[in-house]
Amino acid sequence: MNNNLECMESRIVRLGSDFVFLRHGGMGSAALLLHGFPETHLMWRDVAPLLMRNFTVVVADLPGYGQSACPRDTGDHSNMSKRAMAATLVDAMRRLGHDRFAVVGHDRGGRVAYRMAHRFLHREVSVPADY
Repeated sequence: MNNNLECMESRIVRLGSDFVFLRHGGMGSAALLLHGFPETHLMWRDVAPLLMRNFTVVVADLPGYGQSACPRDTGDHSNMSKRAMAATLVDAMRRLGHDRFAVVGHDRGGRVAYRMAHRFLHREVSVPADY
């Protein structure tokens, strides 16, 4: 399979004991693209290079998918909730230097994007420890 994402820089962003795998590239305002179930960041291989003409594009593997770490099970599975995934990805974007960014999600990624927008819309990015 041709991987049109090879022009993007691959990176692992460490977040405590977990990590998120992502690729990023381009220039301009940041846009985070989130995949659906049961996919990975590779679903954006045809779209991301086109968007990179005008945006700094970040494609990430959701926590527990692809090359990202799967958070340790907490018994109630809250660490794999859309809310927890949203907070993790906001933190990863902040560590990349993006305090403000657009988010696009497909399927499960759309639900994570909704949680992200619901919690962080019109706010300075900061993830409280109890979120």
